[in-house]
Amino acid sequence: MREDYGKVRRVQQRLAALTGPRYRTAYRQTVAEVAGRAVPVRVFQPNRKRRDDVLLFFHGGGWVTGDIESYTPASATMAELTGCVVASVDYRLAPEYPFPAGLQDCYNVTRILLEEPHRAGIESAEKVVLVGDSAGANLAAAVSLMLRDEGLRTADRQVLLYPVTHWDHDPKTSPFASVRHHGEAYRLTNTEVQDYLDLYVPDPSQRRNPLVAPLMATDLSGQPASLVITAELDLLCDEGEEYGRALRAAGNEVRIHRVDGALHGFIALPRFSRSLREAYEVINDFLDEVPSQQEPA
Repeated sequence: MREDYGKVRRVQQRLAALTGPRYRTAYRQTVAEVAGRAVPVRVFQPNRKRRDDVLLFFHGGGWVTGDIESYTPASATMAELTGCVVASVDYRLAPEYPFPAGLQDCYNVTRILLEEPHRAGIESAEKVVLVGDSAGANLAAAVSLMLRDEGLRTADRQVLLYPVTHWDHDPKTSPFASVRHHGEAYRLTNTEVQDYLDLYVPDPSQRRNPLVAPLMATDLSGQPASLVITAELDLLCDEGEEYGRALRAAGNEVRIHRVDGALHGFIALPRFSRSLREAYEVINDFLDEVPSQQEPA
């Protein structure tokens, strides 16, 4: 991946160009401007709006590949299957823009959506849900920690799909069995994850930073109600579930769901996929739940 990330991006762009025309009427392009930088945001409207939540989506791709174009089919599916407005963020990618550039983009767009949604081209965002898959879920978790640390309003909920939460994916040293059992023969490999981290965080001393590896955080209190969805045959399975348990131990409301037989990246599969259908059933239930921890009157 360290050598071929450019090729991967070009293939993704070609594939997106083939599938893109089907979704041209489903979204509109806007930008969120902060600190002199304009971050592209693609806003998807469901055909039938069933919820007032705005899902702020950070795509996967190891912080190195993926963009709002290649994730347009997944974002359109998310809008249709949840009945929510989905805002997909085109954050900066490594290695051209290493940590914390992409994270800062996601944080800035989140603040705008929470405080002044019209600046991101969205009329109203009373309930904001952070959603990310893989590296995007890592970014969502980090954004939630940053908002808490700054004493700002946090998102109402977060949905973390097979998140990266730890810094070590070497089967010889990782504390997680899934890294050893599922890191070679399946969708995502140990080597690929480590390559992504090398590109995203070139300085090894920063990889234990909680904003890179949220499981390293010593304080996980004050986080939004969280849904952690993992894939059984994914090397990230155990660390994602461990993060969910750590959030719960810190006093947060957490639901953890493992999709049996699923591979990493299933959120981008076609709508008839069993894994994708199961995940959205759980997501929709989560969005409809009334939080058990109410704010004091």
